[in-house]
Amino acid sequence: MMKVVKMNDRRIADVSTIREFYGFDRQTITRPELKVWKDESNSPWPHWLTKLVTPNRGEYYLPDESGKYAVDASPMPLNAEDSAKVYQAAADNVVAMAPKAIEVLEEQDSYVPEKFNGYVPWGNFNMIRDVIKSRIFYPIFITGMSGNGKTLMAKETCAKLNREFVRANITIETDEDDLLGGFRLMNGETVWHDGPVVMAMKRGAVLLLDEIDLASNKIMALQPILEGSSIYLKKIGKWVHPTPGFNVIATANTKGQGSDDGRYIGTNVMNESFLERFPVTIEQTYPTNKIEEKILVNELGKQDKVDEPFVKNLVKWADVIRKTFMDGGVDEIISTRRLVHIIGAFCIFDNKMKAIEMCVSRFDTETKDSFLDLYTKVDAGVSVEDIMSEGSDDDSDEEEEEINF
Repeated sequence: MMKVVKMNDRRIADVSTIREFYGFDRQTITRPELKVWKDESNSPWPHWLTKLVTPNRGEYYLPDESGKYAVDASPMPLNAEDSAKVYQAAADNVVAMAPKAIEVLEEQDSYVPEKFNGYVPWGNFNMIRDVIKSRIFYPIFITGMSGNGKTLMAKETCAKLNREFVRANITIETDEDDLLGGFRLMNGETVWHDGPVVMAMKRGAVLLLDEIDLASNKIMALQPILEGSSIYLKKIGKWVHPTPGFNVIATANTKGQGSDDGRYIGTNVMNESFLERFPVTIEQTYPTNKIEEKILVNELGKQDKVDEPFVKNLVKWADVIRKTFMDGGVDEIISTRRLVHIIGAFCIFDNKMKAIEMCVSRFDTETKDSFLDLYTKVDAGVSVEDIMSEGSDDDSDEEEEEINF
C-alpha cells in the first residue's frame, strides 16, 4: 500500500542527502542513523520525517521526491523474542547517545586543584590528609565558625596529594538535578550533563559539599552515595558506580541542628539519618596565634612586604575579640579570613588603620568603633591581660550600679 506525504524543497533536500549518505536504495531509516546524518551534514532535525513511523520502533519511512512511500498493509506482528530485541536496541541507542553528550560538556582533563601559595597546614590537616591518602571511602563532616579555613583545608589537601577535587556549593535551592545531573539545552537539543556528584564518583575524586547545612530535604538523594553505594540515574537508565578513591567531605557552620543565635541565618535542622551516614565529625577552631601570624606573614610576602609588629598586633587584637565573644561580651568576631582581608587592604592602601576600618565597616557602628578603639590600645602596647581585666572591671562596675540603683 502506498501513502503520500506533502513535500517541499526542504523535505526533498533532506531525503536526497540522506540517500546520498546511506545509499539510494534505502526505504527506511532509524533514529540513531538520522542523528548521525544530522550531525555530519549540519542539517536541522527532520521532525516531519519522524512522523512516518514503520511497525518497528525507532524506524521511519523514506518517501520519494513526490512524497510517496510504501507501507506494508498487513505487517507481521513481532513475536516475543523479536519484540524484546527491538526494544533493547532502542534502549541501547538512547544510552549510547548519552555518554557522547557528556563527553562534549566535560571541559577539563583534570580536576586537581592548584596549590594555594603560602598555605600553612594546621589543625586537622593531617587527619584529612590521612583519610584522603588511604583512598578508603570514609565521609567526613567538618563544622566550625565562618572564615576558619574549612574549605581551603580540604582543597589544599587534595592539591598536595595530587587528587582530583570537585566542589558543590549547597543552597536551599539545591536539588537532585543540581547534584546528580540533568538534561541541558545545547545547540538546540537537550543533552545529559553529569552533576558534580556523578562526576566525582566516575573520576574517583574527592567531593566537597560546601555549606551543607543550608540544604533542604532534597539533599536526601545523596544517602546511598554516602553509604558508598552505586546510584541509578533514572533519567538516562544508567547505573553509576563509585571509582576507587571517591570520597565525600561536607563543611558546615553548624552541626546540622540549625543556628539558635541567628548568626547563620538560613541553616537548617538536618535529617538525623543523613547525618548518621558521616562516620566522623571534625570540629574546626581558629588557628593558634603562632599559626595565624605565619598565615599573615605569608600573605604579606605575596606582595613583598614585611611588617612583623603589625601582624602580631592584628593577631593579638583578634584573639582578645574572640575571647570576649566567647564570654558573651560582643556579638561579632574577627575570623582568620577577615585578618587576611585586612592584610590585603594594607598591601593596597599602605595604611594600617584605614585597612582595619574598611574591613570592620560591615559591623554596626558601635561594634566597629569598639573594635577600632581596641586596636589602638593593642597598638599602644597594652597587654592582653590588662585589656581583658579592664573589660571585667567595666562589667563589675555596671553590675554594682545596677545593684545600688
